[in-house]
Amino acid sequence: MFEKIVTDKAPLPVGPYSQAIKWKNFIFVSGQIPIDPLTNEIVKGDISVQTKAVIENIRNILKEAGGDLENVVKATVFLKNLNDFEKMNLIYSQYFKNKPARSVVEVSRLPKDVLIELEVIAIIKEE
Repeated sequence: MFEKIVTDKAPLPVGPYSQAIKWKNFIFVSGQIPIDPLTNEIVKGDISVQTKAVIENIRNILKEAGGDLENVVKATVFLKNLNDFEKMNLIYSQYFKNKPARSVVEVSRLPKDVLIELEVIAIIKEE
């Protein structure tokens, strides 16, 4: 069976989903948007600021599950505007040194009208 991952160091789900699911040595992190887990408010700022916030939330979820960013093998990035790609990519590359597989798509709208949503799959050592 799988384990639901929950941490107060990342935004709590606002719907019928988990922050992440751990199954064996896989961690599936739900799409994260730039919400400050302390205030539950959207992080204000440009794509660089919002990208940092999203990745920090993902890092905290992965830590709760026993992993970290270097365990990420696949990332999917949803951007409100593909013109933000270069700025997002600059921040992303500072965090994901292992260069996981990735898809980036532009979408017409994201929850709470944020600029970015990011979901990842990670693999950790089996216990």
